[in-house]
Amino acid sequence: MADYDFDVLVIGAGPGGYVAAIRAAQLGLKTACAESRATLGGTCLNVGCIPSKALLHASELFAEANSGALAKYGVKAEKVSLDLDAMHKQRTDAVTGLTGGIEFLFKKNKVEWLKGLATFTGKDTVEVAGRTVRAKNIVIATGSSVMSLPGVEIDHEVVVDSTSALELPKVPEHLVVIGGGVIGLELGSVWKRLGAKVTVVEYVDQILPGMDAEVRKEAAKIFKKQGFELRTSTKVTGVTVNGGKATVTMEPAAGGAAETIEADVVLVSIGRRPNTDGLGLDKAGLTVNNRGQIETDHDFATGVPGIWAIGDVIPGPMLAHKAEDEGIAVAENIAGLTGIVNHDVIPSVVYTHPEIAGVGLTEEQAKEKGEVKVGKFPMMANSRAKAINDTDGFVKIVADAKTDRVLGVHIVSSLAGTMIAQAAQAMEFGATSEDIAYTCHAHPTHSEALKEAAMAVTGKPIHI
Repeated sequence: MADYDFDVLVIGAGPGGYVAAIRAAQLGLKTACAESRATLGGTCLNVGCIPSKALLHASELFAEANSGALAKYGVKAEKVSLDLDAMHKQRTDAVTGLTGGIEFLFKKNKVEWLKGLATFTGKDTVEVAGRTVRAKNIVIATGSSVMSLPGVEIDHEVVVDSTSALELPKVPEHLVVIGGGVIGLELGSVWKRLGAKVTVVEYVDQILPGMDAEVRKEAAKIFKKQGFELRTSTKVTGVTVNGGKATVTMEPAAGGAAETIEADVVLVSIGRRPNTDGLGLDKAGLTVNNRGQIETDHDFATGVPGIWAIGDVIPGPMLAHKAEDEGIAVAENIAGLTGIVNHDVIPSVVYTHPEIAGVGLTEEQAKEKGEVKVGKFPMMANSRAKAINDTDGFVKIVADAKTDRVLGVHIVSSLAGTMIAQAAQAMEFGATSEDIAYTCHAHPTHSEALKEAAMAVTGKPIHI
């Protein structure tokens, strides 16, 4: 150890990085974490997962009270008004509490926070704010940043990204969202509930690219019912700003006549790219693939001994919980233990209302691999959902036709993000649809729909 400042240096304090640092310290390794942001937690805690969920929840409460939807429950709300400043404050309070909590955990576990941007100067050395640090193991966990649309300048006032879309000082009359993926739909939902007209422009023929086809179709139906304007198979060719307003030029994706629409705010939400620029990877002997990602083996080791990588900078879904699991696994591998992440069972959730969640293979992906059986159960037949007038959506289970092993589960429901955990755990243990069908579920709960969908795989649901 005399030759090294640390056993483990983690570059980046997002969900993957800070978890890796804490786990490494717990395993008795002298650990530091380099982070240039003023607070810990990375994109997720500071400007992503956490603040967006705070606004999603607050906007949902406002919409319930303002729309008169509560009257049928005997709750009459009159003269409801929006205090956007207060709504923003509860968002920032949530962020402050959680980022401060990570700083406390660093101190508790004796993880040293190196404040600054870490740049490689060699295979085992980096420079952070003028200090040269040598570590036996270096973990790259620098996350990702929003992708820009060529020819569209983000000014963070009229043309915004996912970060500045959280901080709009007033509700736009018309918000145009470029990109019908998870982030665009979530942030579009926030401002739609608060009174904006929302138009979503998506290049491919359906929203939520990559999700199960039936789920995408159901989601589109629900969003249209909520008042979203969905312009699919449409390409944005330019955005101009004049006098605080934006003009969006678009045309059919397959080619055709151009048209323009006016907007108060345009949100560019077309995906994210790995943060690998500025790390000096060449000094460490590392290269990136054609997507800007660092390739690793199953243990998260790169091609350079002693350098590891996790999270959004490596191939796979850009999800905070994937990065967290990889953070634990890489720390355990460095410590000589066996750290494993099953990338076939990584749940994903869209936090709109209702929520949309999936884990494993879509029906389309499963059919490419072999014969399948599918069970589906509508939330409108679930007693708890009916009792509280929360009947949008369904649960769908895809199982192998021969072995009955569950290959994928897809849920559209207000509690989909919570319900998907049971499906993921069942799949992690190699469950069959019969295993889920014969597991007793509490009544009345939304989760009973998962049991019924499992029974439907063999054509024997009870309540439809």
